[in-house]
Amino acid sequence: MKKIKSLPESSFLGLFFYLFSFAFLLAAVLMPDRAQLFSGMRQILSQPCKVPTNYFAVGGYSATFFNMGCVCLMCLGLYVAFRAELNATATMAIILTTGFGSWGINIQNIWPTIWGTMLYCAVKKKPMRNYVSAMLFTTGIAPLITDLIIRHPFDTVMGYSARGFLVAVVVGVVSGFFVPAGLTHAPNVHKGYNLYNAALPVGMGAFMLQAILFNSTGIALPSAPPAVTLMVASRLTANGFCGILFGLAILAALAMGCTPKKYLAFVTNQKRNSSISAGLGNDVFLMNFGVFGLFILGYYNLVGASFNGPTFGVMFCMLSTCNSGSHPLNAWPMLLGYVVTAPLMQWVSGQLGGNFTYHINAQAILIGACYSNGMTPIVDKYGPVLGLFAGMFHSLLVTSVPLLHGGYCLYNGGLTAAFICLILMPTVEELLPTREQRRRKRAEK
Repeated sequence: MKKIKSLPESSFLGLFFYLFSFAFLLAAVLMPDRAQLFSGMRQILSQPCKVPTNYFAVGGYSATFFNMGCVCLMCLGLYVAFRAELNATATMAIILTTGFGSWGINIQNIWPTIWGTMLYCAVKKKPMRNYVSAMLFTTGIAPLITDLIIRHPFDTVMGYSARGFLVAVVVGVVSGFFVPAGLTHAPNVHKGYNLYNAALPVGMGAFMLQAILFNSTGIALPSAPPAVTLMVASRLTANGFCGILFGLAILAALAMGCTPKKYLAFVTNQKRNSSISAGLGNDVFLMNFGVFGLFILGYYNLVGASFNGPTFGVMFCMLSTCNSGSHPLNAWPMLLGYVVTAPLMQWVSGQLGGNFTYHINAQAILIGACYSNGMTPIVDKYGPVLGLFAGMFHSLLVTSVPLLHGGYCLYNGGLTAAFICLILMPTVEELLPTREQRRRKRAEK
């Protein structure tokens, strides 16, 4: 284990993601419905996947795990093919894209936007090895690609056609071409307070595409999957897979030398570390992957989540920030904000005679809560109280943002976090002192 611990960051992460993808592929062949794996995959590839689609209902458990494993291997394959470095950004890109493999991304719909980023590199004469993470982030509009292939401009599935593939490729390439430029400028908008940096350019791109392809042409938005499909869920499957995966990660980290004391020093250090594997070591990253994963899993069990495809996958979407500075102690304030907001708004709704549906374990709220984790830089800089308020605002807005992109942006919660940063942080920076400023003021007294 000492040899593994001392591996260069990129080599260690490469090994980690090989094993990560293998875990999903192994689970696929162990699922009770493994006999339907390939027929389930055909369903996943040929059916719509607007947010939130439950791949457990569309293709079954075995096919969903197989799709996630294959998506992860494809992501890793791009880094290997272009000899790109694996780092904290790559960790986010791969885990995030893999997480969507259970509710919106598949081995078919990721390619058009990736080709668009490749075209950008060719036109700008940029080395593709520097843009592999950007390629993966462009896949946030994968549900739109699927709809263009199989049913646009209709509501019902019409099946594969040359026209559908052509439209999907053109739209995907154009979208993927412009995302890298948006990624460069997005931090200027949210000033680094939102870890889901790609959510802003991808989300706004989805907004424009939805307006052009549907609203402006007078075409009705295709319907989302029936709500009843979200009832296909398995608490045992999700808890069993995640419990084993995160538990093994913790055991491996302990064997590599990451003691509880060492990990506690990391999470209690208020100075943010934007790359854990590079700054603190492979063992601390692996420990955070395991502990943060169990933290997310525990929260979902505590609030009574239904473990369907979106719920299962979004846990990994939240976990994608585990190498970028997020951990349980800077993520809990936003989750607490969600817990506080649900009963508060239920009371307000009752006073106004409204029909309140966004309980703490409602599907949209569960997904949004995970994405509020993207605002952990706010907690690190200003403290948990502001993080709680940011989580409350996130909860209030997250269910309205899909109206912008029509359910075609998988980064809905990340886009909401960008809006929160844009609205909230300019005022905060003008009026409130940072943790460091408060510390210096106390020292002066």
